[in-house]
Amino acid sequence: MSVRDDIAARIPGGDAGLIVLILASAYLLYILAGIGLGYDLRGQLNSIATLTFYIGVFAMLSLALNLHWGYTGLFNIGIVGFMAVGVYVMAFVSKPVFVAGGAAQVGGLGLPLWVGIIAGMLAAAILGLVVALPALRLRADYLAIVTIAMSEIVRFSFLSGNLQEFTLFGTRVGFGGGSGLILDFVPPLEALFRSVGLWGAYLGFVDAFQTIVPRNPKPVVDGLIYGALLLGFVAVYYWLLKRTGESPFGRVLKAIREDEDVANALGKNTDGFKIKSFMLGCALMGLAGILWLMPQGAVTPNFFRPRVTFFVWIALIIGGAGSNTGSVLGGAVFAAVLYQGPRYFQNLVGTVFPNLDSPSGFGQAISPLISQFDPVPLMLYTVDSIRQLQLVVMGLVLIWLMHNRPEGLLGHRKETASVISLDRPKSMTAADGGTDGEVRTDGGVTEDDSTAAVEGGVSDE
Repeated sequence: MSVRDDIAARIPGGDAGLIVLILASAYLLYILAGIGLGYDLRGQLNSIATLTFYIGVFAMLSLALNLHWGYTGLFNIGIVGFMAVGVYVMAFVSKPVFVAGGAAQVGGLGLPLWVGIIAGMLAAAILGLVVALPALRLRADYLAIVTIAMSEIVRFSFLSGNLQEFTLFGTRVGFGGGSGLILDFVPPLEALFRSVGLWGAYLGFVDAFQTIVPRNPKPVVDGLIYGALLLGFVAVYYWLLKRTGESPFGRVLKAIREDEDVANALGKNTDGFKIKSFMLGCALMGLAGILWLMPQGAVTPNFFRPRVTFFVWIALIIGGAGSNTGSVLGGAVFAAVLYQGPRYFQNLVGTVFPNLDSPSGFGQAISPLISQFDPVPLMLYTVDSIRQLQLVVMGLVLIWLMHNRPEGLLGHRKETASVISLDRPKSMTAADGGTDGEVRTDGGVTEDDSTAAVEGGVSDE
C-alpha cells in the first residue's frame, strides 16, 4: 500500500476527507497567524479569501499539468505561455469596443464574457496543437526546450509594439504591448450572477453582511465568493481528470507514459493520443490563467515569466505526479507554505519581535559567521529578508524533495488495471450456491464434491 492509500484509508471520506483535512489545517494556521498579527474580523476574512484564491489557481494548474506529466509523460515547461494566450484572447474578445476619450487605450470586440472565456480556452488548445505537431515527436528535455521557448515567444509577442493596437473590422483593437491591457469589462462575479438572474439576491446578501463587516463589505464578500468559486472549478478539474484517467483513453495515456514503444506496438496511435492530451491540458491551463487574472483589473505581459511555470511544477512535485489528490494537495501546500507563507512569517516575526536589529546587507550578515562563528546575524538577516529569499527557499525545498521524496508527499498512486469488477461470475459458482471457494471445475464438479468422490472410492474411470 502506498503512502497516499495508507493515509486516505485512515481518514473518513478517503480522498475527499484527506483534501478537506489539509485545507482545514491550512486555514487554521492562517487564522492563528492572523490572531498573532492582530487582525480584526475583516482582516481575517481577507486573509482567508486570499489563501483560498491562491489554493484554487495553483490546484487547477497543478491538475492540468498532471494530465501532461503525470498521465502522459509530457515534459511541458511552457505552462505560462498557454495561460497568457487564454487571458489575452479572452480580453480581446470581451473588452468593450474602443471609445475615444475612454480610460482604455485599446478596445475589444465587446462580446459577452463567457464567449471570451471559451475563445481563450480554444486559443490555448489551438496553440497546444501548433506546438504538439512538431514537438511531440521529441522526448524529455527536447520537448521541454520547445515549450519554454514557445512561452517566451508568446510573452515577447504580446510585448511587441506591432500588436499594441490595430484595426479589425473597423474597430480599434489590440493587445496593449508593454503597457498591458485594462480589463474594463463587467466583473466576473457580476457577470455570473446576472446571467443566472441572482444579481439582486447577491446584493441583498452583501447588504446583510454589513452586520459582520460594517464598512464597505462588498470587497470582502467578493473575495470570499470568488475563492469559493475557484474551489468549485478545482472540483470540476478533479472530476474531469479522474474520469479521464479511468477511461480507455486515460489508460492509453498511462501506457504511453510507461513505454510509448510498447503502446505503439499494440496498435495505438500514440501521436494522436498525445496531441489530444496536450490540447486538453493546454485548454485547462488557459482557463486557469483566465480565472487567475480576470478579477485583477489589468494584465501585463511580464506577469507571464517562466517562474510561474516553475511554481506550478513545484506544486505538482510536492503532491506527487500521477495522483489527482496529490495535485490538489500540492497546490494547497505550495500556496499556503511557500507562496503566501513567507510574507505571513515575516510579518509575524516582526510583530512578536519588533526590535530585531538585523544586518542591512548580506556581507554584514555573513562576516560574523566567517570571522567569529556567530550565526545569529545571518539568521536575523534571513528572517528579515525572507520574502526576497522566497525563490531560494523554494529551490531548497525542491532539492530536498528530489533527494528524499522524489515521488511526492503522497507517493505514486497504485491504480488497478481494470475499471470493471473482476469478481468471479455467478455461472462459475457451485450449483447449490456455495461459497466463493466452492467453484465448478472444468468437469463440472465442485471442489468439495470431487474430494468426497475420491474418499468414497469412486475413480475417474
